[in-house]
Amino acid sequence: MGFDPQSLRFDAQGLIPAIAQDATTGEVLMMAWMSAEAVAKTLETRRVTYWSRSRKNFWVKGETSGHVQALVEMRVDCDRDCLLLLVDQTGPACHTNRRSCFYTAIQEDAEVILTAPME
Repeated sequence: MGFDPQSLRFDAQGLIPAIAQDATTGEVLMMAWMSAEAVAKTLETRRVTYWSRSRKNFWVKGETSGHVQALVEMRVDCDRDCLLLLVDQTGPACHTNRRSCFYTAIQEDAEVILTAPME
């Protein structure tokens, strides 16, 4: 008896938030959305597959950029409405060419850029 992605709690659009975290360092890399089919594809291929809300299509992380996310482990939160993806990230995770999408901090009521794009 295997895991059934339909056991998760998806929103009205049939999506669930998924947070990608570096499996080795613990760094939070990005957040994106997954459908039940994207969850199933990710578990089957071990390559993280998201659902692109703008393109209304599957998005295999790194398919065009080469910045692949290999799934190490998928975790489900207590309410079953959010996923944590422990990944082995190749290259930057962010489309701005940074390691993490969370590169801006709010410090003393101002935005501070913490990291520059990778070279």
